[in-house]
Order: sequence, then structure tokens, then C-alpha cells
Amino acid sequence: MTWVFDHAWMTGVFGDKAVAAHLSAEVQLAHMLRVEAAHSRSLGNERAARAIEAAQICPEDLTEGTAVDGLPVPELVRCLKAQISPELHGDIHRGLTSQDVMDTAFVLSLKDILPIFRQRLSALQEDLAQLAQAHGDAALMGRTRMQAALPITVADRIATWRMPLARHLERLDELSTRVLSVQCGGPVGLGSDGAALAAQLGLAAPDKSWHAMRDGFGELASWLSLVSGSLGKIGMDISLMTQQGVDEMRLRGGGASSAMPHKQNPILAEVLVTLSRYNAAQLGGMHQALIHEQERSGAAWALEWMILPAMLHSTARGLGVAQELLAQVEKIGA
Repeated sequence: MTWVFDHAWMTGVFGDKAVAAHLSAEVQLAHMLRVEAAHSRSLGNERAARAIEAAQICPEDLTEGTAVDGLPVPELVRCLKAQISPELHGDIHRGLTSQDVMDTAFVLSLKDILPIFRQRLSALQEDLAQLAQAHGDAALMGRTRMQAALPITVADRIATWRMPLARHLERLDELSTRVLSVQCGGPVGLGSDGAALAAQLGLAAPDKSWHAMRDGFGELASWLSLVSGSLGKIGMDISLMTQQGVDEMRLRGGGASSAMPHKQNPILAEVLVTLSRYNAAQLGGMHQALIHEQERSGAAWALEWMILPAMLHSTARGLGVAQELLAQVEKIGA
């Protein structure tokens, strides 16, 4: 994960504890073990499944093996077999590949994260509705290309902030059906459809494994960037509206300057713009990760690990910041 999200003090600006928890090494390891146990159970070996669930493995146990193998699953399987009776080894990881385990584990995290986005988007919609109710009739100068144009109302501007959020919620429903699916393709993606595994994990079973078809994650990345872009528009507008001399909005709080005590910087509004631009910059990388050679790519797949978690974190933080920012509004309009 990009360092600003979990750095000792930068996390105060960019960190989101709720999403960070679901992306942690501990949670990812727990999900991988859950996948392995569910798969053994789907093979009819309850003893192996229970042995996997009882295994004592910590993230640090996988560090050296991951450095050699390029991913953690081979070492995970070695650790499991070291703790489990040899008579059960035949139904541990049988028919799976590392990508099946890691992709499905990540989807399990998404299953917990996407409802957070839904809740925050809905809450932000309500916050904007309340802001419009309280201040919507106030006059505001409409501006085009940052020049005074014609009078509008506060409600007019808030509508442009609020309406995209409803569309983002609709898009979230649509993409969730495509993203929250199990991966169970085996070595070259020709394994079972994973229906039994999917049923145990509460995920959808795809028509074919998506080892080399990453459009679902590409769509998710696009959605994250769209949400961040809408939040960045709110942040940019508020930054301009709070400018001294414009004074179209007054906020409680704000950031202090070490050199100019009279300043009250619109920090949260600026954070929304920063996070929006960050996700927009990452989107190209995620679309590069769509290019998998033949039946599986190591390079393109690893690129997802670097980018998509950070985009999830950025979007979650942006939604939280937007709510904090709206709560600071004391006055808007004339």
C-alpha cells in the first residue's frame, strides 16, 4: 500500500482505518485460508478443511517464500502441509492455482469494502440534501471558466455535486455483480466453474475463470476514479468559494499556517482534489494491467496488487473527507 496511507503522520490526512483493515496482510491471509478450507470442503474432505481452519500461520511466515516465488501461496501451502497430517495433503490446494486463492481472497475483501462505499455515498447524498435545504435559496454567482456569469442559487450548485452520486450508486450495483465472483480455474483456467466453492463463500460463480480477463477490476478502478472525480469537483468548488475576496462560503476550523497565523486553509477541500487526481493517475496503470499474455500474466497481475488497493483506500478516504468537510460549512451563498 502506498506509504501515505499508513505513514505515522501522513495517515492523519490520507488514512482510512475501515478500508485499511480489510486490505491488511492479516485479513488477506485469513481470506486465503478461508478459500483453501472451503475448497477442501467442496472436495468432500471435511477433516482437511477443519485442519486448515485450525492452522497457525502468521503473515511473517510467508515473507521469505514470497520473495522467492513472487507470491505467497506456495509458501502458504507448504506451511499448511507442515502442520497437517500427510494423509490429508491430497485435498489441500488440489486443483487450485495461486491466482485462484489470491484473486478470491481479494474479492472477499471487496465484498466487505463495497458496502462501505455504498453507505458513505448514501450518507453524503443526505448531507448534501440537508445543505441544500438549509442554504439552497441563497443567491450565488454562477461562474463559467472561473469568471462571473449569471446569478444562480446555492441549490443549483449543490445539485451538480449531488446528482452524480446517485449514478455512482447505480454503477456500483451493476459492477458488483461482475466483480464479486469466485476464481477457480486451476493451472490454465480450465478448471471447474467453482460453483461449490462460490456457494460456500457467498460469491458468484463465473462462466469461465477470469485469470486473464481483468475487465471486472478495470471497471472497478474506473468507478473508483469517477467517484473520486466527483468528490474532487466538490473540493475544488469549495476551495474557490472560500477564497478571501470571494467569500461565498465560510467553514469552521481549517488548517493553520506555520508562517502566516491569519490563514485558515481549506485542507479537507484540498485533500479531495489531491485524492481525485491521484486516482485519475492510477487508472491508466490499472488499464495497463488488463493486458495479460496468454492464459496468465505475472507482471500485469502484480501491477494490480500495487495499484488497486491504493485506489480503494483513496476513494474511501475521499468519501469520509467529503462528509467531514460538509459538516464544517457555516455559511454558503449571499
